Amino acid sequence: MTFRAPDEPVLSTLNLDGTRRWMRPVLQPGQFWRRRLLTAWGLIALFVGLPFLHIGGKPSILLDLPSREFTFFGVTLLPTDSVLLMLLMLAIFVSIFLLTALYGRVWCGWGCPQTVYLEFVFRPIERLIEGNRKSQERLDKQRFPLRRWLKFAVYAVLAVVVANVFLAYFVGVDDLMHWIKGPPHDHPAGFAVIAATSVLMFLDFAWFRDQMCVVACPYARLQSVLIDRKSLIVAYDSRRGEPRGKLEKTTLERKAGDCVDCGACVTTCPTGIDIRKGLQLECVGCTQCIDACDTVMDRIKRPRGLIRYTSQEEMETGKRPRILRPRVVLYPLLLLVIAGLFAFAVARRGEAEVTVLRGLGDPFSMQPDGQVANQVRVRVDQHGDEDGKYTIALEDAAGKQLPDVTLVVPENPLHVRGGQSVTTIAFVLAPASSFHGGVRRVVVKVSDGEKQTSKLPFSLFGPAGGAAP
Repeated sequence: MTFRAPDEPVLSTLNLDGTRRWMRPVLQPGQFWRRRLLTAWGLIALFVGLPFLHIGGKPSILLDLPSREFTFFGVTLLPTDSVLLMLLMLAIFVSIFLLTALYGRVWCGWGCPQTVYLEFVFRPIERLIEGNRKSQERLDKQRFPLRRWLKFAVYAVLAVVVANVFLAYFVGVDDLMHWIKGPPHDHPAGFAVIAATSVLMFLDFAWFRDQMCVVACPYARLQSVLIDRKSLIVAYDSRRGEPRGKLEKTTLERKAGDCVDCGACVTTCPTGIDIRKGLQLECVGCTQCIDACDTVMDRIKRPRGLIRYTSQEEMETGKRPRILRPRVVLYPLLLLVIAGLFAFAVARRGEAEVTVLRGLGDPFSMQPDGQVANQVRVRVDQHGDEDGKYTIALEDAAGKQLPDVTLVVPENPLHVRGGQSVTTIAFVLAPASSFHGGVRRVVVKVSDGEKQTSKLPFSLFGPAGGAAP
């Protein structure tokens, strides 16, 4: 069986024969690059500093997956705060939709950690060690180039550093420093996590690189449905640039469009696309093609902006699109609704959340003295920073005590530390004659005696007898 090679690459990072096309972009310093540089270093400083910043005695951000506790700027969300977590995730997604509808893939080119670290940390080191584009291409043809191995050694050190900062968001700075300072055999699991994350970071920035944006990241696929014809994108003005033609060097006269077909916009693109072919999935909106083209326009004394930030509608009609449109209005309104629901949920959350669950195993058991025993699990999630003591009691629907029921709890009142969760197992003993239809309704009362009292209905199971309630 024979296969016909495609007439053009399926992806910008692949050659026609399907082999990897390595991106060696030429750096084009310009006004947008300088702005991105300042933004990138600010974001790197923020990324490195946030785990060390504490608010109210808590890390600014800590995603403690083993303990299932998520701290955001001093507020800790527990697994029972599923509504709050859902609203927070919805707010993040809607914000991304709004940002994309207005400014296209500005996140990819200006704020994504993959782009920030690759273009402003790892690629500059690569250029420093291996040289310019032609020098790097010569190294590609050598079998064991010394400079490339030196680059990999520096990358490995940086990958370990970035991996440790990344892990600080999930394990906390204190635990991470304990892992780093101690010998690996004292904490093999922690050492394995650090080692695996460091290897993944190295492979990403040393080998996978632009493939992360072109192949792996789902955001590029969503771009086509998140933007519209009025969204801001990086685009080539074909009406002004076509037909292309070489510049008459002696007279600087143009007999064609302003595009001199120099290829600067292609050689500087980190994903290898030709922006002159229109909006493409691989474009990350890095603006390097804008800086490259503006530099050429300055040299040939033509106005800047042949490649610029614009919209599809403006490129076709020449008119600036209206900012207000249905999705740009709908997304902020949806954000306001989510913010209101989030504030309402936080206000109703209280100091603690109490959950009453049935015990594991048999629904009830018969005691030698004829009593019916039910196992009850009481979970208290302390939201505040202060410790709490919660008394567990039983009563009927009218709030009266139950003299024929005995409650056995290992610890009562139950002590719960601030920001922690405690589950205790209680046993409820009731006479068999008090069950009707195999069920007896009670209310589990959990109170700290001052701020909060929770009353949760609960059904005790027993032998079927008597009339149904």
